[in-house]
Amino acid sequence: MTALTRYILRQCFGVMIFVTAALSAAVWLAQSLPLIDLIVNRGLSLDIFLYLAMLILPRFLDIVLPIGVFIAVLLTFNRLATESELVVMRAAGLGPLSLTRPVLILAAIAFSILMSFSLYALPVSSRAFKDLQFEIRHRFVSSLIQEGTFTTISDKLTLYVRSREPNGDVVGLLINDSRDPQKPVTILAQRAAFVDTSAGARIIMLKGNRQQFDPQNRRLSVLTFDRYTLDLGSLQDAPVVRFRGAEERFLGELMFPSTHDPVIRRSFIMEAHQRLLIPLSVFSFALVPLACLLPGEFSRRGQSKRVMLAVAAAFLFQTASLGVNDFAARFGQAIPLMYVVDLFPFAVGLMILRYRGIRFGRRWPAYPATARPG
Repeated sequence: MTALTRYILRQCFGVMIFVTAALSAAVWLAQSLPLIDLIVNRGLSLDIFLYLAMLILPRFLDIVLPIGVFIAVLLTFNRLATESELVVMRAAGLGPLSLTRPVLILAAIAFSILMSFSLYALPVSSRAFKDLQFEIRHRFVSSLIQEGTFTTISDKLTLYVRSREPNGDVVGLLINDSRDPQKPVTILAQRAAFVDTSAGARIIMLKGNRQQFDPQNRRLSVLTFDRYTLDLGSLQDAPVVRFRGAEERFLGELMFPSTHDPVIRRSFIMEAHQRLLIPLSVFSFALVPLACLLPGEFSRRGQSKRVMLAVAAAFLFQTASLGVNDFAARFGQAIPLMYVVDLFPFAVGLMILRYRGIRFGRRWPAYPATARPG
């Protein structure tokens, strides 16, 4: 690796780290706001919040890092052109393809990071986040419920409280359990308390009734009680048997799903291809600004038009990629088209740099050996 390659790589790498960290912090803050509510209003500890906040990082880093690479290459080479460093490099006999080497190294570094996330970090963090989220809902139901709001504890299970007293008891409790569509259950209680015991979380309800409707017989059964205890563990499945979504699966599980459900299989396969395509898209994001900035003559008026062209090209590329991904999600035969769209800017960028570099390289001034910089 030459000194010039190390110099450009160091500049791009520094900007990439700064931009990625800034964007990640902004997205992380926005995504963490619902978690902050768990501490401020619902009484969960700070260590649980920090752990949950760390687990959501891999979710959006695979989106932020390619953008960071694009902005790093765009800003670095625009600065090199503005400060006439590119003129000196061209005068030293370096063409666009030679200047592409440090950018490809940068893209390879970002590709390795994203692949490590796709193969391991993303499924592990998603699995841990969903398990902890289930545990919070299972063990800390009382902290998740807000006054005057219908709270979904699990699928087809909803709780509502009218108000909460300072000691933690609730007034006016409603529980709607429709897990069994043939026998939906509704429980009403004037007062209730959430209790954590060694056997699990329970709800102790006072002065209410339990209503169960049988749609076949069109009969409503009502049980009036003075005191009724409900085991929350009976309302949800255990974490060990919880169905894991596509984001919680490793790449091998996604490529070769064991389920026979066609909808789930298609979602798993799409997730697998997207995990491969996101790291590959880094090379396209890295080549787009080079293909717009390097070819052609240097202009003392600046390169604002070329910068805007690079931004528009990246936006068009991302829009096309999202559109093709949505189309492939509905029609599995279009999955190869996803790879074509994601790698098309990379191939076109290399062709532009090679062809335009040869064409315009004849016009670049060449200093005598004794007058070249360094």
